[in-house]
Amino acid sequence: MNERQTTLVNNADKYRQMVLEAERWLWKHPQTGYTEWEAHNYLVEKYQELGYEPVLAGKIDGFGDIPGFYVDVNTGREGPVLAVFGELDALDIANHPESVNGMTHCCGHHAQSAALLGLAAALKEENALDGLCGTIRLIAVPAEEMIQLNFREELRQKGVIKYLGGKTEFMHRGILDGVDLAIMVHGTAAGEGEPYDFECGYGNNGCMAKTIRFKGKSSHAGGAPHLGINAQYAAMLGLQAVNDLRETFPDQDTIRFHPIMMGVNCAVNIIPDEMKIESYVRGKTLTAIKRENTKVNRAMAGAALAIGAGVELRDRPGYAPEHHDKEFMKLVESCCSDLVGEARVRFDYEDWGTGSSDFGDITCVMPGVQFNAAGATGTFHGIDFDPSDPERLCMNSIKAQLFVIDALLSDEGSAAKKIVAAYEPEYPSVKAYLAAIDTMVLDKDAVVYDANGNVTVDFQNTVE
Repeated sequence: MNERQTTLVNNADKYRQMVLEAERWLWKHPQTGYTEWEAHNYLVEKYQELGYEPVLAGKIDGFGDIPGFYVDVNTGREGPVLAVFGELDALDIANHPESVNGMTHCCGHHAQSAALLGLAAALKEENALDGLCGTIRLIAVPAEEMIQLNFREELRQKGVIKYLGGKTEFMHRGILDGVDLAIMVHGTAAGEGEPYDFECGYGNNGCMAKTIRFKGKSSHAGGAPHLGINAQYAAMLGLQAVNDLRETFPDQDTIRFHPIMMGVNCAVNIIPDEMKIESYVRGKTLTAIKRENTKVNRAMAGAALAIGAGVELRDRPGYAPEHHDKEFMKLVESCCSDLVGEARVRFDYEDWGTGSSDFGDITCVMPGVQFNAAGATGTFHGIDFDPSDPERLCMNSIKAQLFVIDALLSDEGSAAKKIVAAYEPEYPSVKAYLAAIDTMVLDKDAVVYDANGNVTVDFQNTVE
């Protein structure tokens, strides 16, 4: 570390106790996407105590009330605008031993939020902005996990939100307008022996969010099954059909389809007249996602037709594929190595992950890097997940982000300007990106019967 980096580390360490207390508080107060009001209120108060006045996402004119906010740290000198994210939401995972009301932060978002708070505090130090230009926008964002699709659709129908993912919704609300580039640190479990402190790959799959509703006819399951139409059987047949299609998914597109059946609302002696399925179609490109999603919808329509059931298809844009700018990655890797040493840093410039994040939506319009800080054990999204080392999970995250901010915005922002100038975004603006994903919306009765039993089958999205 050089002298400047040592100063930044010292700035962070002054707030260690505050950060670790926030990590514990947030861990004990998990809430899922667009309901994270406890974390929101706690953090707003903490930011205000630091002298910030958060801009609340739910109080922007013309939009519905949701958790989340941002603050700007202005250096007082013209330059690039850098967004730094921390996520608020937890997961439904009732069997986790530390779950609260069936929810747990078993993806480590609570640590992100605690680290973002520590970053905000460190940037208040008298020497924190020395030599920097531009603006640092710290964004506490809800709803990264693409879950509870019916609940989010209800919010959408009410006009509270337009997009299911928090960062996409923040883009819609103008919170990313004028931002030039972005970073985010996610927690990770390094594995046995903890061989690294930071890691990053080239990118991750995008996804489309799906809700599928099979519609049958109820009847006595023992006495008159011939009078019923079994929606559960239709759903099972549809899932089997998709399983039989998996070998047609090209390997290079890294397609994933992982449905869950949402259960029936009837007694065991009744033919179920409804079965809902939630799933994603994930893939490496939006083109591949749309193509393979058509196969999935065709399979669902065919299964409904075979059983004599109906099926409603609801598709919503999920997340875009996430591509990290490689020159930006090199800068971040160098900063992480300065902090913990090269041996503790693993950046793979070809590695592709098959999970998804709404940080991908960000990288569609600006250069960005989401890298991972170790400090957890167990399985992400699993009942054994444990943020066992919050010191590394949070404090390393803060220090690395301070190094990255300093590297980007020092020297009149030359490093940031170079990255931005060389970047070729998939879409020229936030507006253009949102217009493109709006074409993915589908609401359709895919199988419709007339009075004579004739059938109209229509499962495709023809919007371009």
